[in-house]
Amino acid sequence: MTSTTSWTVEQLTSGIGAEIVGADLRVDTDADWLREQLYEHLVLVVRDQDLSPADQVALARRLGEPTPAHPVVPGHPDHPEILELDAAQGGRNARWHTDVTFTATPPMASILVADTVPRFGGDTLWADLRGAYDRLAAPMRSLVDGLEAVHRISPLAYWGEPFDTALDRTDAQILLDQAASVPPVIHPVVRVHPVTQRRALFVNPGFSTHIVGLSRIESDGLLDLLHRHTVQPEVTFRHRWREGDVVMWDNQATMHYATDDFGDAPRRMRRVTLRGTTPVGPTGIESRIATDPRVAIR
Repeated sequence: MTSTTSWTVEQLTSGIGAEIVGADLRVDTDADWLREQLYEHLVLVVRDQDLSPADQVALARRLGEPTPAHPVVPGHPDHPEILELDAAQGGRNARWHTDVTFTATPPMASILVADTVPRFGGDTLWADLRGAYDRLAAPMRSLVDGLEAVHRISPLAYWGEPFDTALDRTDAQILLDQAASVPPVIHPVVRVHPVTQRRALFVNPGFSTHIVGLSRIESDGLLDLLHRHTVQPEVTFRHRWREGDVVMWDNQATMHYATDDFGDAPRRMRRVTLRGTTPVGPTGIESRIATDPRVAIR
């Protein structure tokens, strides 16, 4: 355990996840300390906060620069930084993904507030992509260190399988048209954290379509291996939500999955993301928009 003032940090697993006890995130916080804890534990849980939308945005501004809610989905009517995730209106996330990696500068971190949670189910899982990289055998680390992957927005990437029945034909067409306006990007398969300098895998099932320069068989096989490797229980953390919870995560070294096991019960969350930097790989390769259609297409 470590503490600052009256706050206590309780580690939840050996590699990912910690709970901050005794905090009131509505008042001024030691932003530098909070970011240090975030980079160390990757996921921070703070219970019983009941943050209003304005409180949530204010917290985000203390920790960094909030981005617009989403590149193609409109934000909260009064707070454009907030993405509302209502399970009854398409806000289900039953697929592993890292937020917004289909852009050249994905978010540094995300802050999620629970407004309404189901009586059972609806947990969120996070995978430690830093720990997953460390657990690869040395020859595998050498292989992936120099690779790049294409990421692109999938219109229904967030909604898992089967596709969310809350979306009608018109909704689906709008999502398809909006996704077509976002160009694919190329990221290193391994990202060097801009603060800690630790390496982490930087591919996810939601948005990574293929590895540059590999055949379809090679790319699909390697991505499948990496995806299965990163969701082993030993490198994941599962959070059981309570109303009023705030969870923050380092979007540079994690991916997450919201379990869709709560039937028709209401589940309403809201997310703010913080602006990130251009990812860089171990060999110095940087993320960029994919301008060559022969590389981007799959």
